[in-house]
Amino acid sequence: MVAPHETTDNSVRDFQRLKTSLHRQIVDVIDFSKAESMTENELRSQLRSLAEYLCGRQTIPVSHQQREAMVSEIMDEIYGFGPIESLMVDPSVTDILVNGPDRVLVERNGVLESTNIRFADSAHLMQFIHRLVGRAGRRIDESSPIVDARLPDGSRFNAVIPPLALCGPTVSIRRFGNRRLQMEDMIKYGSLAPAIADFLILAIRGRMNIIVSGGTGAGKTTLLNCMSRFIPDSQRVVTIEETAELSLQQRDVIPLETRLPNMEGKGAVTQRDLLRNALRMRPDRIIVGESRGAEVLDMLQAMNTGHDGSMSTVHANDTRETLDRLELMIALSGADLPSRIARQYIANAVDIVIHVTRLHTGHRRITRVSEVSGLKDGEYRMDDIFVYRINGEDKNGQPQGSFFATGYVPAALRRLAMTGVNVEQYRPLFEARELKME
Repeated sequence: MVAPHETTDNSVRDFQRLKTSLHRQIVDVIDFSKAESMTENELRSQLRSLAEYLCGRQTIPVSHQQREAMVSEIMDEIYGFGPIESLMVDPSVTDILVNGPDRVLVERNGVLESTNIRFADSAHLMQFIHRLVGRAGRRIDESSPIVDARLPDGSRFNAVIPPLALCGPTVSIRRFGNRRLQMEDMIKYGSLAPAIADFLILAIRGRMNIIVSGGTGAGKTTLLNCMSRFIPDSQRVVTIEETAELSLQQRDVIPLETRLPNMEGKGAVTQRDLLRNALRMRPDRIIVGESRGAEVLDMLQAMNTGHDGSMSTVHANDTRETLDRLELMIALSGADLPSRIARQYIANAVDIVIHVTRLHTGHRRITRVSEVSGLKDGEYRMDDIFVYRINGEDKNGQPQGSFFATGYVPAALRRLAMTGVNVEQYRPLFEARELKME
């Protein structure tokens, strides 16, 4: 006996195969040399008429509803995102993961969900990948089986194909909504308390150097985007990323993006190359989307030489581990610095480390905000300003926790006082207490 879900999977796959066959017939029939002289609306109209005609000729019975769906999906195959078009326009979807032709998953609210979307076969999925890669001006084949690119809508696209991907071609798409989250949204969703938001705004305006740490998908870049909103509009900001994700609103923003080598293995431009060049562009602040290699040394140099208020993100499991990661990346950069000197360099450069965690339910929380105030006996002096503590779970399995101020007053406030800021009005933020969420 065939399980009901297997029957559904087979019918979805048959539908995709029929649609793919019709799509190939359209490509064979249409004269694209003449199509260049048509407007997009005229071409769409002709393609739709042809698709409807071919659907009507099928020996397999196709209902009116199925025919409409098939014509619509054929148009998506030509102009859109094929079987995943509905996911690409769904504002609640943040990640789309294709694990071979038979398994498509999405992330909503931080939780992965299976879908009933299927590709016809591996060839259909490969055709889809080649089309999207071509749109991004890149190529993918057996000699270059990995591609990381940005789609026209700003989404980040990654594909891995055989022989590296053993389960068949795989695709990962990180989507970014048209509306960027604001600090107020993060408070509403419980990601941080208002008092923490007030301090982060103060830290940005006070030009403290900030590192945001966390795991993959924890919301590091989202938080960086939220905080960048409070950079004064009069300042010149240079952003450096491997794949552009940041979206700053200031008037004088220079976004820079790395470049992979060409087919001859030449022409690569790394984050370190961009950072070194950025220092010649008269920036007030430099924002590195993610520090993961040798560019860390140049970023710390920028923080130590007049580019106060610079920011970056780092993959780490805790605020203290973040500094160890920075130290490791300095060592991997090839700089022959003694550990003591490297630590002094980091301690002088970094003021605040913020750790973001994605809980098992998908909720994001800022779990720790710490200040780096120097070295003591060769070890980092690091003090927690705010922390998040989980108390347990409710009957629905949702996490229950609270934000707390530890009572530690950041030493960086003294530096703000020297600029004329009345820091006394901010001292109540740091009184030891449980923070209210309103």
